[in-house]
Amino acid sequence: MKNHALRTIGVIALALALLLLVNHPAHAAFKGDRVAFPAGVNHAGWDVLLKRYVNEQGLVAYHKWKANAADLKALDTYLTQFAASGAPATGNDLSASAINAYNAFAIRWILENYPAESILALEKSFARKAHLIGGKKVALDDIEHGTLRPSIGYRAHAALVCCARSCPPLQRTAYTAAGVDGQITAAYTAWLAREDLNQFEPASNRVRISSIFKWFKGDFDKAGGVPKILARYAPAASREFLAKGGYKIEYSTYRWGLNDQSGRGKSYSRGNALFDSVF
Repeated sequence: MKNHALRTIGVIALALALLLLVNHPAHAAFKGDRVAFPAGVNHAGWDVLLKRYVNEQGLVAYHKWKANAADLKALDTYLTQFAASGAPATGNDLSASAINAYNAFAIRWILENYPAESILALEKSFARKAHLIGGKKVALDDIEHGTLRPSIGYRAHAALVCCARSCPPLQRTAYTAAGVDGQITAAYTAWLAREDLNQFEPASNRVRISSIFKWFKGDFDKAGGVPKILARYAPAASREFLAKGGYKIEYSTYRWGLNDQSGRGKSYSRGNALFDSVF
């Protein structure tokens, strides 16, 4: 009886730990190496592809893209630019290249494995050092945690899109060195305006926001805290309420289903995410 009780406690403890993991299975360790991006990458080809295959909701037409050999080659040609070593990108040039590379390499990985229900259903999507940048193989985690978060902090979180339905919506314009600051502001504004991803409820003195604000709380705290960021970028109608503070913050369950225009990934559940994260 005692051994049975201990086993039961152990199973419950494991289940609770796994539930915590499934809330943020992709980047649980927040680790990455710094990536040296080549200076002066031309993002025009990526811009064309975004406008062709991403809709106003930030969903991707993966099926059409995979069926178009010329546009698959165009994506590969764009990504090949990052392989060069030499003079490193700095400042806004680095920010734009790192954001575009993360999003483009993530989408290429999905296209390579499509149809898939979720990026979590693919092996080591974020940790695999498979992307040639600056003469070295790097991982998506290296771009995010080793490069972008240390350089631009909380601003990275509205721009990076990991091909999941709860990600900030993928923008239909490539980031550029000249425009990246304004583009990140636009991405935050678009993200917080999405009522399926963030809700602001003055009547109940409550907000329900993306779990990204919880996972990366430290990044937001360095910029004054989550309430300050919400008040800065939320829809105009909600800013007065948010500026007053004192409201209850709740976090939405993250939906890891694929951000596919066809609806693939819509039924991908927390149970699916848990299974794929573990196995």
